[in-house]
Amino acid sequence: MSEPRYNERIRAREVRLIGPDGSQVGVRTTADALVLARELDLDLVEVAPLANPPVCRIMDYGKFRYEEAQKAKESRKKTTHVTVKEVKFRPKIGKGDFDTKVRHMRDFLEDGHKVKVTLQFRGREVAHPELGAKILDAALEQLGSLAKVETQARLEGRNMTMVLSPDKKPAKKSTEKSADDTSAPVAESGPEVEISTEDNE
Repeated sequence: MSEPRYNERIRAREVRLIGPDGSQVGVRTTADALVLARELDLDLVEVAPLANPPVCRIMDYGKFRYEEAQKAKESRKKTTHVTVKEVKFRPKIGKGDFDTKVRHMRDFLEDGHKVKVTLQFRGREVAHPELGAKILDAALEQLGSLAKVETQARLEGRNMTMVLSPDKKPAKKSTEKSADDTSAPVAESGPEVEISTEDNE
């Protein structure tokens, strides 16, 4: 949206003037309207340039611009593009790494993003999809009502994937569990983890 004309930038010779309190002053020459605005230490702003004559209002132009910027900012927030973040697990994962990954998932969901959870199988691990399902179930349990399943877990080649989306009204802190939660799967071998925070197109 382009900025409105104001003060000496107004081209019309006559304007329909509105006072700072919203009252109708009537048709005035632009020069007279400017004098009135100056007497009040305010600005003359063209608010309806296509009217005949154009409609101008006496106001604080700096304050007007600030309020319009705030409205635009709020509008952008409402139309923020939702991205899909990906978090990758391995079937053999230590408790600390598991908790870290769930924390990443929680942060993404609280920011309004969707999360694609990918279980990466290697070699003969693909013959045991129940290991991946166990990890996904444990992650969902820790996230609680913060997340809802948008796409159920499914096996795609050597990967098991599931897509989560944020609940409409998540309770940010009420769903968090303590760091010593024993529900996370613990592997005997060392963790093999990979975190991807890049957007999926």
